[in-house]
Amino acid sequence: MVFKHSWISALAGTFFLLVFLVSCEEDLDTLGDGVIAGEPFVTDKAEYDVFAFNRSVVAVQTNRLPLYQIGVYDDPVFGRREAIATAQLTFANLQANPVFGTYRQDLEDLPEESRGRDTIPENETVKEVLLYLPYQLVNSTNSDTDGDGVPDELDVDPDDSESDTDGDGVTDIQERIDQTNPFDPDTDGDGINDAEDETTTLNTFANTLALDSIISSRFLGFEDRDQYVGEEFSLKVERSTFFLRELDPGANFEENQEYFSNTDITTFVEGDPLFEGMVTIDNKEIVTFEEDDPDTEDDESLIVSTRLNPGVQVALDPQFFQENILDKEGSFELLSQSNLSNFIRGLHFSITPSNEDLMILFDLTQANITITYEYDDFVVEDDEDGGSTETIEKVEEDFVLNFLQVQNDVVFGNAVNTFRNDLFPSEISSQLDNDQENASRLFLKGGSGSYSELRLFDRDQGIADNILEEIKSNNWVINEANLIFYVDRDALDIAGGTIEPEQLYLYNLNSNLPLFDNSSIAGFNSIESLLRETFGGNIERGSDNTGVKYTVRITDYINNLVVRDSTLAPIGLSLSSSLNIINTQEAESAMGERVDLPLMNALNPLGTILFGSNVALEEEEKRLKLQIFYTETD
Repeated sequence: MVFKHSWISALAGTFFLLVFLVSCEEDLDTLGDGVIAGEPFVTDKAEYDVFAFNRSVVAVQTNRLPLYQIGVYDDPVFGRREAIATAQLTFANLQANPVFGTYRQDLEDLPEESRGRDTIPENETVKEVLLYLPYQLVNSTNSDTDGDGVPDELDVDPDDSESDTDGDGVTDIQERIDQTNPFDPDTDGDGINDAEDETTTLNTFANTLALDSIISSRFLGFEDRDQYVGEEFSLKVERSTFFLRELDPGANFEENQEYFSNTDITTFVEGDPLFEGMVTIDNKEIVTFEEDDPDTEDDESLIVSTRLNPGVQVALDPQFFQENILDKEGSFELLSQSNLSNFIRGLHFSITPSNEDLMILFDLTQANITITYEYDDFVVEDDEDGGSTETIEKVEEDFVLNFLQVQNDVVFGNAVNTFRNDLFPSEISSQLDNDQENASRLFLKGGSGSYSELRLFDRDQGIADNILEEIKSNNWVINEANLIFYVDRDALDIAGGTIEPEQLYLYNLNSNLPLFDNSSIAGFNSIESLLRETFGGNIERGSDNTGVKYTVRITDYINNLVVRDSTLAPIGLSLSSSLNIINTQEAESAMGERVDLPLMNALNPLGTILFGSNVALEEEEKRLKLQIFYTETD
């Protein structure tokens, strides 16, 4: 779960050489045309065939993921997927055996003559239970290009800090300075425009943020990040009776238990739903305010108490938590985390869209349940005459339960995604799992879908080795090596278009490591944009904002083959949404064998169709190929 570089000195010399060599290059398009008279080297480009075929995936491991899919997505190309998440409850900070109120339950239960004077039955009573599932936010180091406090995705002009997104006559940059709302011309709602209002209460509004990881076939583009605002869906939360084991008994309880996307979990339900109702998507923070103190002149109700990122916040059945949490104070069921997990085995989360389809990816490490309860507190107040008055007052407190928790890079708790997929169309399924045929099209579908396997130079290992030996004997210096994947636009457009994945991922199928050497930029592993800029794999879009191609730089991998005599290995091609996260998880192929797939592919519901190598003559320019830019020295 979800979702993870002293490089300048190492690359500086190479960069200088490349700049120098490219400045001498006349034509990289035709082999042999780059000879510079009187110079002791030649710069050029060579192209090689790639043998590629498709593999289907029946199920993927879906416990302890960075993100969880909940909802329905009607992929116009690959068919419908319904995703349900099941998650265990965990004590906040893993502190089991909680005390509600002031005293432990065993002290409250003592006979009156055995209790302390101030120890009384506290009568803890649940007032409200709120479930919070935060939406994913757009995460980019360049999300506010002009520095005006408005995310680029929501800015009327992301390159101009003097723009006025809400049209109130106050620039966005000035609103950031003034702490007024750049999305509302009347921040405090008093009927006076911000440009004229002199008494606006500052910084008490809910900030508007750019949402990510909300998917529907009705919204194909990402250019409008607020397009989902106002969408409604029905959320159902149910008690699960399926026990999610932490350790695998088949491995002598020495390894974590793996759960797959086709595990029968969702039918294990007990009782009425804890919540079932409509939710409306909003991209504003959830803001709560302090209660006003009538004994002061200030209005405390204008003071912000908490801010939560945009998300789902709904009230769960309070009686369930009264009976199963508060009333169990001091009992065996709450004595340890494992006892709680066996007692309340988990919650199912499912979404039914109001309009066709809607899939939302949630980070369950950030989700929680807050139980607000009140209890009787024994209060002694001194009188002016030296006596005292004893009263019982109602006190309100919160108790928080989490789902997954990460501490010191260790995940505590368990959660599983269950997928219910339509069968692939026959024109796709007929082209899967044939490793003897060089594919004309590559079908990539995240999760329990499909991925591709590539063999560089040739399927025949002997021919491939001969080509490598020839490259070595030519004394080539590899400047850059690219695999170029063209999108089959006709196939996608005939289906009605689809949400195209933003990132491809290539990895060594023998070692499961990426083809890029991420150790060369160690220290910058949190900068996703740097990884993508360096190694590519990003979608390249045309003027109509649809995908044209993906270019993946595999220079490190080719140099290892040529210079360091590394072993040529088959290559996996899949989807990703973060090059930071290079872990793999097990998956089950259609042949019943276990294979390793990138973790980020497992939680990706998207798909696409790319050109392979075995294309028709008229499609030659879009054929999958390996390009090597090199310098040949004398």
